[in-house]
Amino acid sequence: MLEGKLVRLRALRPQDAEHHLRWRNDPEVVRWAAAGDPCFGPVTAEAIGLAFDTMLRLPPRESAVLTVEDLAGGTVIGMADYRDLDPYAGVATLGVTIGEREFWGRGHGGETVRLLVDHLFGAYGLHRLELDTWSGNERAVRAFAKAGFREEGRRRSAVLVQGERHDRVLFGMLRAEWAAGRPAGPPR
Repeated sequence: MLEGKLVRLRALRPQDAEHHLRWRNDPEVVRWAAAGDPCFGPVTAEAIGLAFDTMLRLPPRESAVLTVEDLAGGTVIGMADYRDLDPYAGVATLGVTIGEREFWGRGHGGETVRLLVDHLFGAYGLHRLELDTWSGNERAVRAFAKAGFREEGRRRSAVLVQGERHDRVLFGMLRAEWAAGRPAGPPR
C-alpha cells in the first residue's frame, strides 16, 4: 500500500470491477482518460470480468493495476497502472485515471503519479519512466509536468477526439531527475 496526503494506492480487488465498469462506460471519463478510444469504453460487465481475471494475476515484477482511494473517505476514485517493465533496459510505462469526476482537478491524480513514480524508482531501481496523454487533456499535461516529467515529443495529429485531431504527447522522467527533485534524506 502506498499512501500520500490525498490518496492511497492499494492492490486491486475483485470488487473493484464495478468501479471500472462504471468509469469505462462514462463518456467523459473515456474522453479524458483515453481520448475517446473505443477500446477503453464502453465495455460490458463480461469484458470487465475477463480483464479482471487477467489483472488480478499480473506479476508485479512486470506490471500491475492498482486501485486509487481517497484518503479522507476511503472512497475508490480511480486506478493506476504500470506496464512493460523491462528490468534490462530499466524502463516502465505508467498510467493514471481518476474515474470519479468530483475528484478531478483537486490534486488526487498528481499525487497518484508521484506515489507511483516514487514506488517504481525506489522498489525497482529503474532508469526511466514513460507516460503519455493527448494534447487536449491539459489537466494531465499539467499534472505530469508538476510531478517532474518532461515532454519528450509529440506524435502530431495522432489522436482523433470527437472529429478533431490532437497530438499524442510523450513524457519521460529519468532516475537522476527524480533523485534531484526529491528532498534529502532516506527514501520515501
